[in-house]
This record gives sequence, C-alpha cells and structure tokens, in this order.
Amino acid sequence: MSLGIVVGRVTNVNRNVKIEASDKALKVESTGVLELKLPGVKLNPEIYVFQTAEKSASTCQYQNTRTLAFNAEKSKVLSARAPGRVERIYAFDGAQVEIGSPIVELYSPEFLSAQQEYLLSSKTAQVLESSKTMSDLLGDARITQQAAANRMRNLGASDGDIKSIESTGKTTSNLIMRSPLKGVVVKRNVEPGSAVNAGDVITTLADPKHLWFLGNVFEQDFRMIKQGQKMILTLEAYPDKEFVAYANYIAPMIDPQTRALLIRADVENMDDLLRPDMYASGLLTTGTADAVVVPQSAIMRVRENRYAIIKVGPETYRRVPVKGYDLNGKSFAITEGVEQGWQILAEGSVLLNDRFAKQED
Repeated sequence: MSLGIVVGRVTNVNRNVKIEASDKALKVESTGVLELKLPGVKLNPEIYVFQTAEKSASTCQYQNTRTLAFNAEKSKVLSARAPGRVERIYAFDGAQVEIGSPIVELYSPEFLSAQQEYLLSSKTAQVLESSKTMSDLLGDARITQQAAANRMRNLGASDGDIKSIESTGKTTSNLIMRSPLKGVVVKRNVEPGSAVNAGDVITTLADPKHLWFLGNVFEQDFRMIKQGQKMILTLEAYPDKEFVAYANYIAPMIDPQTRALLIRADVENMDDLLRPDMYASGLLTTGTADAVVVPQSAIMRVRENRYAIIKVGPETYRRVPVKGYDLNGKSFAITEGVEQGWQILAEGSVLLNDRFAKQED
C-alpha cells in the first residue's frame, strides 16, 4: 500500500511534463552544466527536499572500504629446492611456528649426494691438516669443503645440520625443511608420500601480527593521500573498536578498468583480532576545508564524476559537477561546484536526474 502511495505521488508530479527533443527544455553548457526547465510543474515537497547551501569548516576525510591481507613482506613461500618425496609433515594448516621449526621432511637423492660430498671433503681436509708436506693441497680441500657446505645450504640444510654431519661423520637420509619466520602455516600444498620437483611450493607461511589494508582511491581523490598518513579502520566484527593503520604505498598508475589507484597501509594485529580477507572501512583525515555538507542522497555518481542538482528558479533546475569527499558514509562534503546560499536538492535527486537523462537522449 505504501509503495502504491509513493508511485502515485511520483506519477502525479511527472504527469504534466512532455518529454520531447523538440521541447528544448534542456540547455547544455560547455562546462558540463545541464539546465532543465519544467514549465507548469510543481515538485512534490514530500519527495523533493531542498536545502540551503551553507559553507562551514569541515574535516577533510576520505573513506574507503576494502579487505585486509597478510603483509607480503613478512610472508614466505617454502618450496622444494631439489626433487624428492615428502616423508613427513610436522606443521599443518594453521599451526604456529617459530624460526627454525620443522615444517616437512623430504627424502632427496640430491641432498644425500651433497652430504656425501661434504663428508668426503671434510675427511680429506682433516687428513691434509696432519701432513705438513701437503699444505698446498689443504687450501684446495677447504675450498671444496666450503663449496659442498654451500650446496647443502642451497638445498635447504641449516648450519646445525652441517655441523651434525661433520661431528658424527654420518649422513642423514632425509632433509628437514624449517620455517624461516615466526608465524603460522597459511596453506599447505603437499601430502605425506607425494613427490615434488624442484621449485614446487610446499607451504606458505605468514606473520599474522602484521597485516595490510588494501584499498582503492579514485583518481580525483588520490591527491589527498600521502605516504605515512594515519588511517582509522573499523570492522563490522568489532563495531565499537578502532584500529590504526599507516599508508605505506600508493600505486604509480591507475587501473584502466576501475579508474582507481591501489593504496596499501600497514596494520598492527598484536591482539590477534583481525584476519585476512576481513572487510574493513578505512577513514583517512587529510586536513580541513570550507565545504557544503549534504546527505549522500544529494550526490549522483556517473562513472568517476559527481553531480548535484540546484534550483535556480521556480521552474528551472541545474545539474552541476561537484568535487568533495565522503563523510562517515552518510554525508558528503562539497568543496567545489556549489556556492553559499544556493538551493541544493538533498532528497529526490535520482528521480529528477531521470528527467535530465531523458532530455539528453
């Protein structure tokens, strides 16, 4: 029933207007301003609400809603450095790990060969050390020993593994791959018994204490954002809590499809409340400016441009391009395009904009 009343009102407002190209009711200016005359039409004040533009000092803020992600600078991919077979998995998805914690155990013939080479070169160096007549060969033996040790490191062995082989004089059948950071296992790509080739990803590790907020900034707004600026994040999961982030990256080029730039901010997650892929709303304060604050319903967005409708006469309306920024998701601060004292359409702009669109066609 309520829907019928609203539809009836809208129909009643619009019924006396004849939309024809020959009416020449629409005037297009070179600045992009459209002027529409509706002779004999009185807009319903319950649907079309105007307010007087009043400029006041307003905090310049930019709001952006996007997702959280792991900090890639504090994440690592553990990959096989030689062909082999997975014998055992120590840390499964979600496991907490420390630096040096075992992740997987691999059987690798190449690693076994590297151990034997290191063990042989170590024994040769020990023999030459006891012989004063072969000192010239000792340097070459040490070089060979160091090269064998480096080969083992390249395959994933730790310094502890190398010292253990030298002290015991025995090789180990399997290579234990260890965590290079303190964090969690984000994703595991292998199962026990599976074969891997050199370069295959075994697992992905990340530090959940350090996250990124990834957002988009439209090209007309990115001038307001600088590296190092403080950003306040709010999430639906914690409506009464605020999180602090600092912008650390602004993309050097615009995405041709979205006409936006990627921004990135560092987020500390010491309380473990945040998770990657959570939606977060980032509010960035960039200063103060004289602005006309209107409801979001007063602003029409056409691609990357924003417009508002003003009343310039009893039957004349103008659609003007405006610039500004969003405020708390409910209001919009107009910094350019509207002057003090103008009558700006606060509600019903979508309906009246349809008139402009029909006259444009």
